[in-house]
Amino acid sequence: MRVTLIGAGSREFAGKMVRDLLLSQPIAEKGLEIVLMDIAAEPLAEVEAYTRHLVGRLGHTASVSSTTDLDAAVAGTDFVITAIERDRYRYWSQDFTVPRKYGFKQVYGENGGPGGLFHALRQFGPLLEIARAIERLAPDALFLNFSNPEHKVCEAISRLTSVKVVGLCHGYFYGVRQISALLDIPADRLELPAAGINHFTWFQAIRDKETGEDLYPRLRELEHEANWVSDWHEIGLSRILFRRFGLWPSPSANHLGEYISWADDYVPTQLQYFHDPADGSPWREGAETPEWYYEIRFADTDRPFRAPNPAASLEASLEDRPVESSEELAIPIIEWVACGVERDLPAVNIPNRGAIPGLPDDMVVEVPARVENGALVPAQMEPLPTGVLAMVQLQGAIHKLLVEAYVEQSKAKLLQAILLDPIVDNHNRAVAMLDEFLALQGDVLPPLR
Repeated sequence: MRVTLIGAGSREFAGKMVRDLLLSQPIAEKGLEIVLMDIAAEPLAEVEAYTRHLVGRLGHTASVSSTTDLDAAVAGTDFVITAIERDRYRYWSQDFTVPRKYGFKQVYGENGGPGGLFHALRQFGPLLEIARAIERLAPDALFLNFSNPEHKVCEAISRLTSVKVVGLCHGYFYGVRQISALLDIPADRLELPAAGINHFTWFQAIRDKETGEDLYPRLRELEHEANWVSDWHEIGLSRILFRRFGLWPSPSANHLGEYISWADDYVPTQLQYFHDPADGSPWREGAETPEWYYEIRFADTDRPFRAPNPAASLEASLEDRPVESSEELAIPIIEWVACGVERDLPAVNIPNRGAIPGLPDDMVVEVPARVENGALVPAQMEPLPTGVLAMVQLQGAIHKLLVEAYVEQSKAKLLQAILLDPIVDNHNRAVAMLDEFLALQGDVLPPLR
């Protein structure tokens, strides 16, 4: 079995996938060949050395190779697992802060809002290049993508190529842990079907696997009694959405807030890429990209005044990482597709095909799935409440316009997508923001006319 990791210079992504692959007994029995591919040779060599170290440590029989050539990595492979970004923090800092400059309440800048649109446009080109290499050289391979914005890039790949693509994200498990904590019931005892789009999914039922009891009434009672400041940054917005729309959302406030116009009341944002604009553009030549923080609570505010940016320091050695499986679903999917071992697949991003009533068949949604005849098939879900469905439908229209803008190289279609976004409330400022993004990111965006 040949498995190709693209973006393998990433310690976090590649290290996790390599450990998951090598710890799978069903895959080991098939005979495993791991191909590591990245355009950055130096970190790729480090991950290759780590993979060989791990093979020896585990007494595994897997073969390992690496390459910077995409065609060589993809040719004849069975599975492609991908997580890539272009100069992530530099451009991501723009996705977060440029919309705010124009008065738009961009809570986060990864998947939703205007920032998420430009993030997606930067990702379309390289991910479609990978998909088309798979079409030519490994047409039967399954493409397992971790690259964000998950739903937008998977929709582009599924609409524009014949590749079997599946988007994967661990956001679902954030919601599982939140519900488990509020109910004080172990997560593995809960049945939690969820539906929606990536980073904006909704638990349609909460049941006790042992007794079959509907636990939503209990969750409503416990949530209403809970201290408001408990885990505020993670679930403050989730709790309000739960109260207003009746279902618990996932994953967390900063991601959910990308799709909601009023979310900034619940998510403090300004430290993520904070800079003083009077000092000049942080993206001018020679300037240092502002520091990144996922949440304000992770900021080292006790740092001495002249301490260096911790993001610039090297991570701990790969060899020091625990050798244990992650909760990611790539390897469980491979085990089911290639080895016939049924696994729980609670959240995958694939075309809807009727799974969520009221959404287009070709819209990429996040739902549970199973494998049938080697292909992932979405589970049939209950209808979403009208309010939730309306929010998801709007995002589907935005995604479709974005793919059309890419294909047609249309600035007009891109502007339509921006103006549909819930956080955009002014036409003239939207046009000015679009023009600034094109000026800042023109070297990595597709051509638009």
